[in-house]
Amino acid sequence: MIAELGHFALILAAVVAVVQAIVPQVGAAKRWGGWMAMAEPAAVLQFALVALSFAALTWAFVTSDFSLRLVTLNSHTLKPMIYKISGVWGNHEGSMLLWVLILAGFGGAAAVFGGNLSDTFRARVLAVQATVGVAFYGFILFTSNPFTRLASPPMDGQDLNPLLQDPGLAFHPPFLYLGYVGLSMAFSFAVAALIEGKVDAAWARWVRPWTLAAWVFLTIGIALGSWWAYYELGWGGFWFWDPVENASFMPWLFAAALLHSAIVVEKREALKAWTILLAITAFGFSLIGTFIVRSGVITSVHAFANDPERGVYILGILAVFVGGAFLLFAVRAGAMEAKGLFATVSRESALVMNNVLLSVASLLVFVGTVWPLIAELALGKKLSVQAPFFDTAFTPFIVGLAVILPVGAMLPWKRAKLGRSLRAVAPAAVLALAALGLVWAVQSGRSLLAPVGIALAVWIVAGGVLDLMSRTGRGPLAGRMGRLARLPRADWGKFVAHSGLGVTILGVAAITAWQVEDIRVAQTGQPYEVAGFTIELQGVERVQGPNYFSTMAEIAVRREGAEIAVLHPEKRVYPVQAMPTTEAAIRNGLWRDIYVVIGDEQAAGGWAVRTYIKPFANWIWGGCILMALGGFISLSDRRFRLAAGARRARAEGVPAE
Repeated sequence: MIAELGHFALILAAVVAVVQAIVPQVGAAKRWGGWMAMAEPAAVLQFALVALSFAALTWAFVTSDFSLRLVTLNSHTLKPMIYKISGVWGNHEGSMLLWVLILAGFGGAAAVFGGNLSDTFRARVLAVQATVGVAFYGFILFTSNPFTRLASPPMDGQDLNPLLQDPGLAFHPPFLYLGYVGLSMAFSFAVAALIEGKVDAAWARWVRPWTLAAWVFLTIGIALGSWWAYYELGWGGFWFWDPVENASFMPWLFAAALLHSAIVVEKREALKAWTILLAITAFGFSLIGTFIVRSGVITSVHAFANDPERGVYILGILAVFVGGAFLLFAVRAGAMEAKGLFATVSRESALVMNNVLLSVASLLVFVGTVWPLIAELALGKKLSVQAPFFDTAFTPFIVGLAVILPVGAMLPWKRAKLGRSLRAVAPAAVLALAALGLVWAVQSGRSLLAPVGIALAVWIVAGGVLDLMSRTGRGPLAGRMGRLARLPRADWGKFVAHSGLGVTILGVAAITAWQVEDIRVAQTGQPYEVAGFTIELQGVERVQGPNYFSTMAEIAVRREGAEIAVLHPEKRVYPVQAMPTTEAAIRNGLWRDIYVVIGDEQAAGGWAVRTYIKPFANWIWGGCILMALGGFISLSDRRFRLAAGARRARAEGVPAE
């Protein structure tokens, strides 16, 4: 009965979305206040109905209702409760229900918190958002119904993919979807602005917080996925350039470009057309990611589906919405004439360079991701694009981005003198070069990767400090420090986010250049040395978990005779799916991780053991946390909420151009 209630609520939500997509749009065109006013309650009602549907599906998983096909395929009575709940979105149908829940949630949030928008613009934004929702409701109800019943329910389920039975993967998809789907708001704002034929500073101020929120959630989701891959898959890597990893990384890059481009529109009334294109493209790449994950055209360890028919449907949604938005852009291009002119050397130019680097880097990742598919379809050849290509091609863009960040932040708007700005960041440059030289000397002439990465990190962070201090004016240091504390939160958020990028660059460079790997057959009670640490396999035992069997090793780690850790790596087997998994044991530290993986027992005696010493590994995710924290700090700035509202009186009742 509860499942039928959830199904009925989902159908009603689709009906409400159809009404929300049509009535407010007509009302905005005709200037009918009553019709436009229908957008807000419809958006809230739609979210409430989808939330009810999602709650019904969650209840089915929690209570192990195996009369539902989805629960049978993705749950088991012995599974821990957290994974029963995460099983709701650990599959194709449930994850799509989560998608429409978040889509409706953003629409409802825009209805509740969009009081600073003009009536016509708010109605159009909510109508466009609902139109996207209608397409996905159709997708779920006609191809991916999560409430399908089984005529003969089994006594127990087939369990969730063991790789997904992990805390990192339990929370990774919701955050990732909040980012993916959050970019639909930027898309809705862009299309609504194109319909009105008006893009101005107020529009940029409206779109920035929604884009920033999506970017923050994407950052958290990507970081959780990277962290999970690091400790769960047992290969010790934090990024593999897997197609599904790339599917989330590409819209993250475009969203970052959109955030910086919107600043130029807001401050200088320039780059309007480019910013609209970025808003469309960012959401377009979210849809491309959905297609990659669910169509089966590219295989991945965490793809959700392998169904070409579903892929064609998603490809159709992508073509209709992104293609339609680009067509509307072509029609309305004349209404987006830039007003603010700027010199070659200016902050605007630095932000343009930022946009170019981020966008080209994202397109490069896209080409590398889909090239095997293109080669197979067009040339009949099976090709594989591996990490070395992405590392080599992508790194120069990130280095270039890191180099221009501190300088660009110090450049004035409209027109600047490069020499003056370079002198302002000279202390940061000296500090970065000193760090490069010191690290190069200490590491005894090895690869330049780590010294350059650390120098870039110091350059970004020190440049951010100088940028903050430059905003405090002149005078005694005590007075400037007082003014520093009173700077707008957006300034502090920018500093924290940029510093997070620097910290992540440092972590990636250090772990890539300095990692030590040891693979051997270890005998019980016979210690061995790895990078100054003494490793000893003390024993192996069989352990039974709630829904798995485990081979667990006990490995002691010593340094200079003192025991610093006892690690317990595992090899688990989940009998329901007959699938083995590797559970690495990690001694986390600020400066390095000691990472141990147990392999198979050898016929001649002993066990295969892999040991890694990973310098600065946790700095990678620490930097991601700082980037997300910087975004949250910026979102708390009152200017995001009030500045656009100050223009509302002028925007009300203005006819579309």
